[in-house]
Parts: sequence; C-alpha cells; structure tokens
Amino acid sequence: MRLRPILLAAGGAGAAVAFLLEPRAATQAASRTWPPFVLVAGLLTIGVVAYEDGTFGAAGGLLDRLPGGETALFLTAMALVAVTTALLNLDTSVAFLTPVLIHVTRRRGSREEPFLYGCVFMSNAASLLLPGSNLTNLLVLANEHVSGSLFLARMAVPWLAAVSVTAAVVGTAFRHGRAPADPDPAPLSPPNALSMAGIVLAIVLILALRDAALPVVGVGILVATLRLGQGRLSLRHLRDGVDAASLLGVFLIATALGTLAQVWSYPAALMERAGSVSTAAIGALAAVLINNLPAAVLLGSRMPAHPRSLLFGLNIGPNLAMTGSLSALIWWQAARSAGARPSARRYTAVGAVLVPLTLLAVLASRHITA
Repeated sequence: MRLRPILLAAGGAGAAVAFLLEPRAATQAASRTWPPFVLVAGLLTIGVVAYEDGTFGAAGGLLDRLPGGETALFLTAMALVAVTTALLNLDTSVAFLTPVLIHVTRRRGSREEPFLYGCVFMSNAASLLLPGSNLTNLLVLANEHVSGSLFLARMAVPWLAAVSVTAAVVGTAFRHGRAPADPDPAPLSPPNALSMAGIVLAIVLILALRDAALPVVGVGILVATLRLGQGRLSLRHLRDGVDAASLLGVFLIATALGTLAQVWSYPAALMERAGSVSTAAIGALAAVLINNLPAAVLLGSRMPAHPRSLLFGLNIGPNLAMTGSLSALIWWQAARSAGARPSARRYTAVGAVLVPLTLLAVLASRHITA
C-alpha cells in the first residue's frame, strides 16, 4: 500500500521536530495518544487469528441463512455494522465485520461492493452515537465531561439520520450488477473456540475497562502466539494483517499535531469562533488532510463553540477519502486479508456524494431537535 511510506515519512519527520523543539509537550502528546493505537493493534491481531481459523466464514454462513432477498440482507448487514460500531467502536466493527460480510456475499453470489464499502462507510457514520464509538468523541469532549446518557440523547437523531443516508446512498451506488454464485461453497464449520474466546474477551475488556489497550493487546499476543506455535498462522499473514507500519505512521502524526496544539493557539481559537456549518466543514476537511484522530487532537485542544458539529465533520468526513480515519486503514487490511480488492478511487467516488448528503442530514436533524 503506497500510503504506508507516506505516513511513516510524514509522521517520523513531524514527531522528530516536535521532540526536538518541544520535548515536554511532545511527551505529553504521545502519552495521550498511544492507547488507541495499541488497542487497535490488539484487535487486528485477534482478527487475523480469527480469519485464519475460519471463524469469520462460519459467522458469514449464519448471516447468509437469514430469510429475505438481497435488499433485506444488505439492510440487516448495515444494521449489524451500525450497532456494533455504536457499542464496540468503529475499529472493532471494520476489523471483525468486514471479513464476515465478504464471506456472506461469496456464499450468496452477491456483489461484494455494497457490503465491502458499506461496512467502512457505515462504521464511520454510525460512530456518532456514544462517546466510546469513536476516539474522536472522547478527544473532542474531554473537557466537557458529559455523561454517556446525555451524549446519547443529543446524538440519537443525528445518528439515525447518518445511518439512514449512508445505507440509502451505498445501496443506490452499488445497485447494479451481480456476481456469480460460488458453485461449490466451502462447508460451514463451527466457530473456532480460541478465536471466539479472543473476540469475546476483547469486547468485555473494552466495555469494562476505562483503558483496555494493554489488556486487549495482551489477548492478541496470546492467541497469536498459540497459533504460531501450532503452525496454523504464519508471521507473514500476521504482519500483513496488523500493518504496524501504518499504525505507527498515524501515531507519529498524532503526536506531532498534539504537540502543535499545545504551543499554537490558532486552531482552538478558530473553533471557538466558527459557526455550526463551518465547524463541520473544517472538521471534515481536516480529517481528510491529516486524519481525523490528529485533527481531533489539534482542533479539540480547547472546547469548540460547536463540539458536536465538529464531531459530525471528524466522523463523517473520513468517508470522503481513505486518509481520513484509522478505520479506513484497518478496513483496507481486513478486506485484503479476506481476498477482496478495495479501491481508494472507488471509495472517494462514492464518498464525494455520500459525505455532503450525510453532513446536511445530520446538521438539519440537529437543528430540528434543538
């Protein structure tokens, strides 16, 4: 993936300058931003083991047995992605559900594209509902200290608007064509016990702990070590599935921009003056240019005048380009590991229509319910 060396070069240069000029601020920024990257690495490791064990194929087979036609299957799949994202965060959703949905389409003989792209687009759009659904929610609202129930009450209607528009646009964009059915689909096997235990334990840790990064990565190391020792997992597949280089690149960029946010007051001042629509647009543009996690660190260093509009931009804007969120990189790796061929050009072509419509819908819904 050509984006990997760009991320590493940009992140390495930025972090080096930050530590050289402002070592204390850079250390604080790195301390604030490392947990989500470690958490994601653990989730991806568990996901690689689950895929190699055939667990995702088994889950896809169960989803395939649901009654109804292609439209019903697509809407059910998108609802599953939206709920998983809201409860477990979008990185978990793209890491675990992308292979499941790919397996479903292969068994049904459906086109992969609506499910493949729908998974990542829906994961971003549905990450508005709860504070833990997306790390950007926690970073932007860190100084507000709102309860989860209050956050939910304020975001429920915009979330429904985002989810509905995303399902409609993706379903329309990929409505034509059909893939040939697999004439001899692989027989379904029961979910593997070790993989299921790893997934369930990771979910429990994420829900139960305030900072689940180290415990989850510990689970990932444990299950991967067991499979490596048994010869049922190769180091190459593990390396390609986790893609630590891309994670490191985005982490270094976040560290550099987190340092900048502590010594440069303009971004915070801009967010204090911007209106609701302008805030959403700035958030979306910043996400595409520098990734939404660094953008959240930079733009949310002080409380914005319209924090939820900023979240609209940071969470939905990444559907415009793969540079916009870490979830897109995870989705890319999960899709490639499952044998799919995602396209960054196709991603942006659909996102160019999807993002403006979704932002208009969520901004309008918020004003209606205000």
